[in-house]
Amino acid sequence: MKPFKQPSVIPGFGLSMGFTLAYLSLIVLIPLVALVFKSSGLTWQAFTEAVASPRVAASYRLSFGTSLVAALVNGFFGFIVAWVLVRYKFPGKGLVDMLVDLPFALPTAVAGIALTTIYSQNGFLGKPLEALGIKAAFTPLGVTIALTFIGLPFVVRTVQPVLQALDPDVEEAAVCLGATRWQTFTKVLLPALLPALLTGITSAFARAVGEYGSVVFIAGNMPMKTEITPLLIITKLEQYDYAGAAAIAVMMLVVSFTLLFLISLFQKMERA
Repeated sequence: MKPFKQPSVIPGFGLSMGFTLAYLSLIVLIPLVALVFKSSGLTWQAFTEAVASPRVAASYRLSFGTSLVAALVNGFFGFIVAWVLVRYKFPGKGLVDMLVDLPFALPTAVAGIALTTIYSQNGFLGKPLEALGIKAAFTPLGVTIALTFIGLPFVVRTVQPVLQALDPDVEEAAVCLGATRWQTFTKVLLPALLPALLTGITSAFARAVGEYGSVVFIAGNMPMKTEITPLLIITKLEQYDYAGAAAIAVMMLVVSFTLLFLISLFQKMERA
């Protein structure tokens, strides 16, 4: 049985642990507790009305639905981008690698304006899509595009180091033993990459659920149609309905935490 306190070349376990707990409490725990406390001022009936009205329910469906779709899309294409960056050499590779991080550095409002301009009715991409009968801006599709844009780096940067750590000789050995490409991928690569891939998808999903700046412009913000939950929270705050805003935020927190817990549990089962 391993001892509770592991030997370390850096002394001061008590001090560093105390600092860690204090820091996490100030940055994470106390704000979340304050959020729950603020919503507790509502009666149960008022809380239910605040978090389950038709308008709020529609915003849940849009926010969580588009976030899930965007995270899955990023899971597929983010894996491909990471694979290309790790396994191939080509001119401009450094530039492509830098572009992956652009959504991290770009202000979300700037991203939202740029995406709205491109995908609007007369935009560079919106106009040909409009000719095909596909409307992107001011629709759930536009929200999904914006969330895909801001979530891609989470998948790529999570999968990329794991791919770099994998020995290509293992794949060659599998091929030499008669495995097909599909068998090599599913039996050799996927088990090693799945925890990182799920972590990237989860991070992209969690980021997308709370996204505001890049979505608010391209969404159009039509109640019951393209109104995301973070915008609804802002609307409640502007109306000085702080308890109602806190109640909606608590619901989002509960759902997001539950999903993250389930995915984390699945990852531990995969590693066991």
